[in-house]
Amino acid sequence: MSQSENSTIVPPPEALGSAVDTTSASYVRRRDANVDRLQRVLERLSEIKRGGGDKRIEREHSRGKLTARERVARLVDTGDAFYELGAFVAEGMYEDEGGCPAGGTVMGLGRVSGRLCMIVANDATVKAGAWFPITAKKNLRAQEIALENRCPIIYLVDSAGVYLPMQDEIFPDKEHFGRIFRNNAVLSSKGVPQIAAIMGSCVAGGAYLPIMSDEALIVDGTGSVFLAGPFLVKAAIGEEVDVQTLGGAETHSEISGVTDYRMPNDETCIDTIRELIGRLGPRDSAHFERSPSVAPAFPADELLGVIPAGGSQPYAMEDLLARIIDRNTWIPYKSDYGRTIVTGYARIDGWSVGIVANERSVVKNAAGEMQVGGVIYSDSADKAARFVMNCNQKRIPLVFVQDVTGFMVGTRAEHGGIIKDGAKLVNAVANSVVPKFTVIVGNSYGAGNYAMCGKAYDPRLILAWPSARIAVMGGAQAAKTLLQIQVAKLKKSGQEISQADQIAMLAEIEERYRSQSSPEYAAARLWVDEIIDPRATRDWLSLGIELADMNPEIPPFNAGVIQT
Repeated sequence: MSQSENSTIVPPPEALGSAVDTTSASYVRRRDANVDRLQRVLERLSEIKRGGGDKRIEREHSRGKLTARERVARLVDTGDAFYELGAFVAEGMYEDEGGCPAGGTVMGLGRVSGRLCMIVANDATVKAGAWFPITAKKNLRAQEIALENRCPIIYLVDSAGVYLPMQDEIFPDKEHFGRIFRNNAVLSSKGVPQIAAIMGSCVAGGAYLPIMSDEALIVDGTGSVFLAGPFLVKAAIGEEVDVQTLGGAETHSEISGVTDYRMPNDETCIDTIRELIGRLGPRDSAHFERSPSVAPAFPADELLGVIPAGGSQPYAMEDLLARIIDRNTWIPYKSDYGRTIVTGYARIDGWSVGIVANERSVVKNAAGEMQVGGVIYSDSADKAARFVMNCNQKRIPLVFVQDVTGFMVGTRAEHGGIIKDGAKLVNAVANSVVPKFTVIVGNSYGAGNYAMCGKAYDPRLILAWPSARIAVMGGAQAAKTLLQIQVAKLKKSGQEISQADQIAMLAEIEERYRSQSSPEYAAARLWVDEIIDPRATRDWLSLGIELADMNPEIPPFNAGVIQT
């Protein structure tokens, strides 16, 4: 039977996207704007990596200690990358407290003795490693990633404990400090290896973290662990005792038996962790399908000239994807239907994936009507939901590429059942059991954020480009809406608002909204795991799938009740 006689035959993989003129004015304009954005992010990242500053770094060195970042660099295999997560956590927050760069914690993924691990290191140069509310959220995210991927987790502990002036925001609730130790227990029950090194202070409730790990190392002379320090002991029971006698390496290695390994210095401690990780036994995996890697059809550097400088400008999503996926591996799914969402099968660094991405060009639907790019219509929601369910049936990881302004609104859309079709997509994404990964390349507005697997829908990793914008709606619409509310409120109280005052108010609202929808604002609050260089997207996604492959458990897929 010929292919023309049987339309169910899957077509061979095809080329995706097109070449771009890198000398054109539009390309150069886009590239320059995105390079500028990226440079600002990298410059701020460089400042964040200095932690509490040079003087505090020198103080750690004078005590014979490595800094958190120096410890991580020694721990990760030589020549291998450390993929930092949450570097922008707390950015712009806690300014009244003197700031808290990276939330006082270095966190990320790296290979240790060849094994991919989650690494969490307290930064003692930032408020002596004290835990702010966002620090707890960041540590919980590290444990969440380790748990859902069955990834070994290494804690490098050096913390003064809870930041007491904000204890009411970190202590008792479900997502607060105590959840850390609950997660220690759950990780252990699932067989996820946990190794903790006490390389500085480890006080009060924080003492449970290393001791609830599988194995605990302690550094002689600098490491200490106790439920109450010398000052509190004296206040509570009148006993006078020094730090090392109370909870130092000798005490816990020779008397209490609390720790397992006594280390002479930071360097030996880290080298020992590498040995311990290197002796972990073999583990099963999910066995996600992977072929030999093939380079994309076009260079990743061109991504900076593909994505527009402004969030309202159109571009072809296929041109963007063609610079990320393996060459000639694209199999489009329902390419002529629901065209404001692109769906299809591809490979990324050899890994088989399903891709769901918002089309940003203006496209024509089956009725010949023009549809605005970035908007989810009923037909595109219906298509994407079906594709997500197919990937779950086939056990294929999903990659969502967001540049979405939301769902279509208006009488025609409502009468056509946009809420029903949108709910269908949200349902499929929410109940998806295969690993999901989300990259926000442009807009991420309103319910579009949800339907395209925003943070609330459990992506294994959620990453943002410097061009990302995350908010309940676009800035212009939001500012005008907020202005109308403020003007109405002032008029109700009897105040007259001049046109000039309204223009000034609108400008102020727009600036505030612009700041709150920036990728830095989102990353500070862990709405995204990291702001990444667009050119590294392929590497991040490959790493994420490799990480997800470590967990062999994939439950059955059940979408529940879906309206049709």
